[in-house]
Amino acid sequence: MIASGITSMAKELRLTELAHGRFSLEEHAAHEQFLLKLLTAEISAREKRAEAERIKRANLPAYKSFEEFDTDFQKGVGAEELSTLARLQWIDDQYNLVLIGPPGTGKTHIALAVANKAVREGRRVFFADMDALMHILKTAEISMQSAARIKWIKKCDLVVIDEVGYLPVTNMEANLFFGLISSLYEKASVIITSNKGFTGWADMLGDSVLTTALLDRLTHRCQLLDFEDESWRLAHREQIF
Repeated sequence: MIASGITSMAKELRLTELAHGRFSLEEHAAHEQFLLKLLTAEISAREKRAEAERIKRANLPAYKSFEEFDTDFQKGVGAEELSTLARLQWIDDQYNLVLIGPPGTGKTHIALAVANKAVREGRRVFFADMDALMHILKTAEISMQSAARIKWIKKCDLVVIDEVGYLPVTNMEANLFFGLISSLYEKASVIITSNKGFTGWADMLGDSVLTTALLDRLTHRCQLLDFEDESWRLAHREQIF
């Protein structure tokens, strides 16, 4: 049992001699337990480093959890829907999630809860608001950092784009946005939060044909959550006096 565990971990760590039995464990039976502990510790350390690197690259602005979400206050999503989102199977199935509603209704909270759980479960994630994403896309040809981020985004399992529709979008930016969504189509899951319903996206992007093509890709496999409640922040505001 110990020997098979050692062999399995040796393969994971790509320790060729040990993994392929060129090193006889039977001759060193007294040291099997020690070796097993060493390999276990090495795998654990590598997993922690990999997780830390994924979290860094994900660019998450805050930690949010599903447990913190107030379903009694926000009626746009219930406990059952949150449970389905938290299982993350939909990411593996490459579904998208679009959250629409006024500011303060919990859209970004849910997006961050999904992203934080996904990155800690081994998935590659990237988070940016629309303004920051546009800067990355527009500077990809002149900035090594932006080019590297685009390369990472296209490798991700989940891409979160926050605050779509809050700021005006130029013609060039609309085309860059469409190009990114097209490149992620059926390769990654996309979460979008927006204060505008789909009917307002043509005005936002300034091109009805491009908007139709974008929504065709985005909504092919997609869950839409519509929030119409009042702002949680305004309802729970703290005052000086």
